[in-house]
Amino acid sequence: MIAVDHHSFAGNFSLNPTSLAAAEMLTEQYPNDDLVYDHLAFRTLGVPGLGIDSLAPTFLELGWRARDELRFPAKKLRARWFAPPCPSLPRIFISELLVGEVDAAAREAIAATLGATPRTLLARHSLLAAAGGGTPWPAPSRAQYAAVAAESEYGAWVLANGAALNHTTLSVHAMRDVAGLDDLIGRLQGAGFALNAEGGAVKVSPDGLLRQASTRADARLFSFSCGASALVPTSYIEFAERLVLPEFQGLAEDQVQEHHRREGFEVGNADKIFESTYSSKAA
Repeated sequence: MIAVDHHSFAGNFSLNPTSLAAAEMLTEQYPNDDLVYDHLAFRTLGVPGLGIDSLAPTFLELGWRARDELRFPAKKLRARWFAPPCPSLPRIFISELLVGEVDAAAREAIAATLGATPRTLLARHSLLAAAGGGTPWPAPSRAQYAAVAAESEYGAWVLANGAALNHTTLSVHAMRDVAGLDDLIGRLQGAGFALNAEGGAVKVSPDGLLRQASTRADARLFSFSCGASALVPTSYIEFAERLVLPEFQGLAEDQVQEHHRREGFEVGNADKIFESTYSSKAA
């Protein structure tokens, strides 16, 4: 896991006041080596030149290793996560909308927005465009955005935000002064932060060893190509607690390493975390 620098971490959320405020609260309360990344998450569209396969090579070339694929049939999504080359780096979680499975109106709106942009440029410049605060395609019209949102709020989020960092996740078990995720959630709620309550504030895997929670995404004013403007969801902060696996329960607390804890992701948890950016649930 990688330690979080106060300024770089808060800077990731300059357009997201809730996440920025939560970051500032946490970095004021805990030393930097107590705040570490569990994973970073990106979204994309499953069309040629985009999708998981357009973002993955950047991380694979740097030593991340492809791991499990996850499927979300009701949301028409798939995802894959990537294990880091060393424990000091975060996992990477990349998901995509299965565009071929959405309704005709959404498919047509996506195709019209992407337009004639060469697919090779989309693949090469998605992350670069996101770093500059933009997308490698023109802004959609409000009607196009609405057509996609009616079918998939996830897809509409990507049209507006591109490959921008969807969320950063902090490792709760690395916070020495926090007695688990429930304790942290209590502190956040006590400070007035709005959390994604879909499926409960804390999402728990069937084995009980992966516990996750997130803030609700803030919104920013977005200018559509037709000249209209409206608020659209941006990003958020997630918190993950990975408990010690049964076979390592006998280890002393100071002996427990990351590889002794529950690894990977859980479809049921992630399915609800996706909804942190739904407009109906935005802060």
